[in-house]
Amino acid sequence: MGAPYISHEEATIESFKNDHKYAVEYLNAVLEDGTQEELMLALRRIASAYGMKNIAETAHLNPKTLYRTLSPTGNPELRNFKAILGAMGMRLAVIPAQQHHVVQG
Repeated sequence: MGAPYISHEEATIESFKNDHKYAVEYLNAVLEDGTQEELMLALRRIASAYGMKNIAETAHLNPKTLYRTLSPTGNPELRNFKAILGAMGMRLAVIPAQQHHVVQG
């Protein structure tokens, strides 16, 4: 008989499967405060929730390229990053910061 629990990682991925809005909020939080490695982990978790093979096909990427891109040392090109987000039903956007700085010339 299996264990009566699932790991935190599995629970997180399952949460993303069931709540797209939560996945978006999670990714935005990582983009705001996280490191490159944390961003790749977040993208990998969300891609796992939506199905890596499906994400790779929709983003027109080789599955091995997707896994490599979403590795802790991954550094996707902007076009691949946008394609991966698009395959997840998301897009990259810029919003004003709480405090904006005016650059004077």
